[in-house]
Amino acid sequence: MLNRYGHVAALLALGAVQVPMIVASGVLLLLSFALGMVFLFPPQVMMVRRMAELHRRLVTRHAGIAVESPYLPPPPPPVPQADGMYRSDRTLYKTPRVPAWNNRWRWLVSDPGTWRDQSWLLLDPLVKVLLLPALLLVPGRGLRLYARWCRLLLGATAASRLAAQVGHLRRTRNLAADSQAAEMRRIERDLHDGTQARLVAIGMTLGAVEQLVDTDPAAAKALLAKAREASSETLTELRRVIRGIHPPVLAERGLADAVRALAMDSPLHVTVDVDLPKRAEPPVEAAVYFAISELLSNAARHGGAQEATVDISAHGPHLRVTVMDDGMGGADPSKGSGLAGIERRLAAFDGVLAVHSPPGGPTTVTMDLPHVLPEPESATRKMPRWKMIVVGLLWATAWCPTFPQGVVAAIFKIFDIDEKAWFLALYLPPQWQWPTIIGMIVLGVVMHVMAIRIPAAHDNQRFLLYSKPLNPWIP
Repeated sequence: MLNRYGHVAALLALGAVQVPMIVASGVLLLLSFALGMVFLFPPQVMMVRRMAELHRRLVTRHAGIAVESPYLPPPPPPVPQADGMYRSDRTLYKTPRVPAWNNRWRWLVSDPGTWRDQSWLLLDPLVKVLLLPALLLVPGRGLRLYARWCRLLLGATAASRLAAQVGHLRRTRNLAADSQAAEMRRIERDLHDGTQARLVAIGMTLGAVEQLVDTDPAAAKALLAKAREASSETLTELRRVIRGIHPPVLAERGLADAVRALAMDSPLHVTVDVDLPKRAEPPVEAAVYFAISELLSNAARHGGAQEATVDISAHGPHLRVTVMDDGMGGADPSKGSGLAGIERRLAAFDGVLAVHSPPGGPTTVTMDLPHVLPEPESATRKMPRWKMIVVGLLWATAWCPTFPQGVVAAIFKIFDIDEKAWFLALYLPPQWQWPTIIGMIVLGVVMHVMAIRIPAAHDNQRFLLYSKPLNPWIP
């Protein structure tokens, strides 16, 4: 109880702060739009947003009612054109400062959450005054009422949730496109520097053979032997490039055998432990395979490791991969060690990368990919037979107490119809008739609700068991 009164006191104290903030906000808005001092509008909006965000946290923590932020995603930073200039509407700028400010201005003005915050700030002190008796007499109930008011104006809307999802999908698409472009550049570089150069050399050798085949057959045979060796090396190089695009063993035998083959080719002593009841989709397998390949390569080249362990496991539909090596540690995604590329590769599947690499080692990298595996058979099983029978009986019998013994009997009772028919309540003493009719209606409604809730509860339990994220930080 004392804690609740402390929460109420905190909210009331913030209300005292809100009153001068309302005055300051009004002045800033007046200067921004009436006198054209538009540079004052963003600070005013951010000031109100910070106050609104503070209230969201407080009511979520104290009343147990979550209030999500409703704001649209911020605009991306300006991108220069081919000539290095930055465009904002029809004007070009040499630096991104003005386009970025214009984009931020439009974002703040067009976001409905901005104006909902302004309305909330204006009305919230009055609401606190109106709820003051409830907050003081029954603080628990008062806090919940206040939380519902905050959720009404400060909570997320369907439009803001959709915009957040669209923004997330856009970022994921861009990351996937960047990863694909980097992969294509790598393949092009490998073909240009390796396979293409060898084929050009073979062509030049065969040209020399054509000139020597009549005048110096022995030299021509020697050159043909060199061309044959070069073609063998070119084939080996081409196979390496193909394995870099999509290893045949990965397509044919799956992620487990592909990682074991990768471990055999690694200069490290690699232990592989795989627990995957079912295969993931090919793009997911490829992303995980190349991520493991990059991590083992980093451990050997940069970490000075001798041994490594790869653990691949399934947790319902979630996939977790842990790679640990005994190297010198100090791995940092911001230093260009290949970890940033792995993050981009995993981001296409909403995957996250966690790195623990203290100086001196060991290095542990954990990759979590949610909802990428087929659900276990138990996750899609039907309800038990006894539940299906209960639901069927409820649907088959719930109509009887609801309508004939409840609603219809009530109509007969209201209009004083003498016909009792088979209505049970009408055969009882008058003082028991209405309680029985109401009880029949309540019983029928409860039976209908149970018939709906039993399958829903089964589906909800299945969802919680097999859709819970591996990591509490994964949304």
